[in-house]
Amino acid sequence: MRRRILEIVPDAVEVISYAMPAFKVDGVIVAGLLANKKHVGYYPFSGSILKLFPEELANFSKTMSAIHVPIDKPLTKTLMKKLIKARLTQAK
Repeated sequence: MRRRILEIVPDAVEVISYAMPAFKVDGVIVAGLLANKKHVGYYPFSGSILKLFPEELANFSKTMSAIHVPIDKPLTKTLMKKLIKARLTQAK
């Protein structure tokens, strides 16, 4: 997922935020990742972002602030683009 995020936003700066690897674009953190035994937590750094994509995220376990992505079923590049674009738009 890290590689895919960097493909989508190649100018992202990798930082640590809330004790997890995160990606900052123009001063805005657009995504964070946290590895677990059975999934990777994808954090858009805004609870309202996940509500924008109910159909696309219907098959994923979620919390208010994260998507639990199974190791064997990563997010599609298209969906990751949508999540990152929504976060950048929200931050403007």
